[in-house]
Amino acid sequence: MKVHEIYIKRCLQIAKNGLGTTQPNPMVGAVIVFNDQIIGEGYTSAYGGPHAEVNAIDSVTDQALLSKSTLYVTLEPCSHYGKTPPCSDLIIRHKIPKVVIGCVDDNPEVAGKGIVKLRASGCEVLLGVLENECKKHHKRFFTYHNNKRPYIILKWAQTTDGYIAPLIKDTKEPVWITNQYSRQLVHKWRAQEQAILVGTNTVVEDNPTLTVRDWFGKNPVRIILDQKSSIGLEYKCLNKEADTLVISGNETTSNKTDENQNGWTIYPPKDNGLNATFINIDWNKKHQVALQVCDVLYRSQINSVIIEGGAKTLQAFIDENLWDEARIFSGRQLFGEGIKAPKFNGFKTSETKILDDSLKIYIND
Repeated sequence: MKVHEIYIKRCLQIAKNGLGTTQPNPMVGAVIVFNDQIIGEGYTSAYGGPHAEVNAIDSVTDQALLSKSTLYVTLEPCSHYGKTPPCSDLIIRHKIPKVVIGCVDDNPEVAGKGIVKLRASGCEVLLGVLENECKKHHKRFFTYHNNKRPYIILKWAQTTDGYIAPLIKDTKEPVWITNQYSRQLVHKWRAQEQAILVGTNTVVEDNPTLTVRDWFGKNPVRIILDQKSSIGLEYKCLNKEADTLVISGNETTSNKTDENQNGWTIYPPKDNGLNATFINIDWNKKHQVALQVCDVLYRSQINSVIIEGGAKTLQAFIDENLWDEARIFSGRQLFGEGIKAPKFNGFKTSETKILDDSLKIYIND
């Protein structure tokens, strides 16, 4: 393996420490090397904090060595002011002579400008080391900027005979198809993504909290598709445990409405202490509902979402070809009849056993 690839692999390895905390920023990894020895490492802090390059530079004990070192980074250093100053300016200020970059940043505010700035300062820049691996690592970030929508993960559990729910339930609690370890894994996934999305039927039938309870991490933003504004304050998804965005399809609230800059009608909740925002879209069948939802999420700076149900909601995104990954659990239960699992076409990348459960992961090819 080439030397540059070894250090970019290390960058990718430590970058994963930022999964679930950096969004909407990318989870970048950076390594600083002097005389074939790593003298500094860093990954992107939680959103609003220092970027990977800053943390890597700050970790170097002898700052005098920076002017003789090489900086490795998974993504092009930024060149604009956001929550923090440009990383490219910091690199130039410390006179780091060489920067090796995995892939170029597609964010229009960067998009090669960081590279131009570095080269103009006399810094040697090497591009495209493990480029495909770096692009795959930054899939959420690139999908958001290139496709103008979040990275979409479909998730459901189905019985051996292909059902995701029974026809009739006599309880508001979920009917579990998978074991507790599979369910814990789902909570880990929730902590890794920026948002979770369900439809009205899932809320009404299961009354889920949609939070991270069986794993340590930040609760995702809850996205509720509620076409007829039928979800009341008694449902758990409107409690204070996480921010919630309710996307509705008709104007049934008595609250005063305001037209925001994105053209959606927003209904601010009354003084009920909720962390909820209400948005209307056009739910007419001739319009693409899933695409409109993606536009809402994009403009809300949400760059990844897990869609957990129900069947109609999942199928809507599949039918509009708005998905990137599907994670499907199969349990040993048999319903005999019920609500059928969604139909889709995808390329299976892996299959894993979790005790008696099976987890298959597909990508939209």
